[in-house]
Amino acid sequence: MKVAILGTRGVPASYGGFETLAEELGRRLVDRGHDVTVYGRRGFVDRDLKTFLGMSLVVLPRIASKHLETVTHTLISAVHAVLKSYDAVLVCNAANAPWVRILQLGGIPVALNVDGLERKRRKWGLAGRCYYRVCERLAAALPDTIITDAAVIQRYYRRSYRAPSRMIAYGGDLEPPRGTDQLAALGLKPSDYVLYVSRFEPENNPDRVVAAYSKVGGSRPLVMLGSARYAPDLEARLRDVADRRVVFPGAIYGEGYRQLLFNCRLYIHATEVGGTHPALVEAMGAGRPIAYYDTPENREVAGGAGLSFRFSGDRGLENVLDSILEQPERLDKLASRSKAQVKERYCWDKVADAYEHVLGELC
Repeated sequence: MKVAILGTRGVPASYGGFETLAEELGRRLVDRGHDVTVYGRRGFVDRDLKTFLGMSLVVLPRIASKHLETVTHTLISAVHAVLKSYDAVLVCNAANAPWVRILQLGGIPVALNVDGLERKRRKWGLAGRCYYRVCERLAAALPDTIITDAAVIQRYYRRSYRAPSRMIAYGGDLEPPRGTDQLAALGLKPSDYVLYVSRFEPENNPDRVVAAYSKVGGSRPLVMLGSARYAPDLEARLRDVADRRVVFPGAIYGEGYRQLLFNCRLYIHATEVGGTHPALVEAMGAGRPIAYYDTPENREVAGGAGLSFRFSGDRGLENVLDSILEQPERLDKLASRSKAQVKERYCWDKVADAYEHVLGELC
């Protein structure tokens, strides 16, 4: 097959879940003999980089704006892709649903990965929420195949729009790190810090995690791995309320990220919007105990492999952390469950099998 992946910031992955999907899926499809092109955005991918792990790269412009960046880049990418005669295209993000028809008019069948319910993110105003609502309807009607990454999202599209979809989750079986130099650079010791990984956005609750940790005893560091590209005020507020135990290393990817993930004592997942979150699955694949914010999507991924929490009451995050951080036997049991859950349900080779089958059907 000659296929393309549109709607992400591009590869090498250096931002979020869709970028990780493009890299992990694309490299596996290449290994299976397919011709794969990944479209990326200027400012995120080196314009001189033409290939990566066997994938061809096309780097195109975008309007650098929280509201327009994704849709303008994908519009340009869709027009470009029509001229390349791909057998099928995978488009990521329901926000890009309006451009599906451009590809189809060019004779290219389209699979659209809708992700989670983006309109629920607190960063969007009324116009953004209305746009995403319209895009949900278009996503349910236009693509040749809809892909959802969680059963919760699959049920939503079926109940709300009577739209069937193919449920394909993310993989979490990362390659183990080769060393611990990233830990040393941050003054950390293996198994002696708590880790949070996410972009600093309101619906990911970094401020509430820092506030809860201030009520947890001991001297163990909390590493807040992420940054606030579109919310600088939130990042400034985090630093103001954080105590001396909280470490802000910024956004770290690749080997450094894996070192921090595989060596943490416990991973905190606090997102409240989205489907299957890659960072949660990757923490489980790294064999780490997890504490997750109790939402249907997070519950689906974690299963019985972690401890759920809220931000108030008896199940408040600070109470959950106090109950588990000094219990090594319980932590070990949770870690084993995490690893087993990913081995059963969230392996990248199985994800690639599913996408290869869907794209093959479209062709």
